[in-house]
Amino acid sequence: MHPPGKSLKFIGCEIIYREACHLAAVGPHRVDLEFLRKGLHDLERQDMQAKIQAAIDAASAESRYDAILLGYARCNDGLVGIAARDVPLVIPKAHDCISFFFGSRRSYKEHFDRCPGTYYCTTGWAERSSFEEGQYDQPAYGKTGVMAKLGLTESYEQLVAKYGKENADFIALTIGDWTRNYSKMLYLEMGLCDERLFIEQAQRLACERKWSFEVAKGDWTLLRKLFSGPWDDDFVVVSPGAKIVASNDEEVLRATARSSADGAAR
Repeated sequence: MHPPGKSLKFIGCEIIYREACHLAAVGPHRVDLEFLRKGLHDLERQDMQAKIQAAIDAASAESRYDAILLGYARCNDGLVGIAARDVPLVIPKAHDCISFFFGSRRSYKEHFDRCPGTYYCTTGWAERSSFEEGQYDQPAYGKTGVMAKLGLTESYEQLVAKYGKENADFIALTIGDWTRNYSKMLYLEMGLCDERLFIEQAQRLACERKWSFEVAKGDWTLLRKLFSGPWDDDFVVVSPGAKIVASNDEEVLRATARSSADGAAR
């Protein structure tokens, strides 16, 4: 646990914009906020990594922060290989950023195992996704993303023109409709604002997709600890000179030892 009064930098996904702004305002530390556009996980791993590393390097160059907080999970392994420069990094141990709204990776896993096929929504997903006009969360990075390279952002008509009807039918049937893997939408209410319109929007989408719909209260525990401490076993603290590595167990992410030449994790 760190004492109050630290100078911190937060770099994270815009889906937690409201929550991060609130925690920076009410917490014990001075926090400068920087948000990257939603959808980085749709990029090739090295492209996601490069964007996050560039933001970290720019913050480290300012040499006035005690730590840099990352508002990202292991998504697409885009954090793997990220290095701390002159400033320690603090990262939640989470496979998916939805864990932020469940309060811990364990709570999210319990729900995921109990309710597979659930699509999750919060204010961030609702207001920073293209839910209107049948877009359903189109990738923010357009033609540079993995989904675009697979042709999953193109309309059926575009696929026919590009590949022919038979191939277009195959693409649409096998990989073109990501929504077929879901049967339920869960809206997690964080209580920062009047969320009725967001909930109604999410419910309309669930109805259109013929999914069941539920609203539940979110849990602030993990996000609150990220901004205020303690940085306990729910976090990886990466010392200057060390890197983030994947951990294929309950730890999710680890850090290399600073002096490690072979990348052994500690």
